[in-house]
Amino acid sequence: MLDRRALVLAAALLLGVAPASADDEAVIGRWYSALLVADRTELSDLLADNARIRLGDLGIEQSKQEFIASMDEWQGAVSGAAIRHRIEKTAGGTVTVIACYDFPSNEMLMQETFAIAGGHISASSQSTIAESCEAF
Repeated sequence: MLDRRALVLAAALLLGVAPASADDEAVIGRWYSALLVADRTELSDLLADNARIRLGDLGIEQSKQEFIASMDEWQGAVSGAAIRHRIEKTAGGTVTVIACYDFPSNEMLMQETFAIAGGHISASSQSTIAESCEAF
């Protein structure tokens, strides 16, 4: 008899969506841990040199260098916050994540998409799903 994990894997494959690899899950975990404390060294290590970060709601696209430079401002904004995330799907090197940013004065539920290759993020985009994390 198939165990629950095998059934989930089989269903995901039938739907054309594979579960995230352990490497991709590790990259995503490292990303959110570093983001929470504005760890510029770790974020720089995770991003490919030619990475592009698109903040859809703000209409901004940043290079790796621009993103790392923005950490001074982000560090103040994220102080006292929590970030929860779950991987929704993976396909062809792309990982889609639902993330709850729980700031001291507000919450935001985001959909974030990452292109990952060789343990590095080459592209990231995010957009707001909701102004609260109730749906998380």
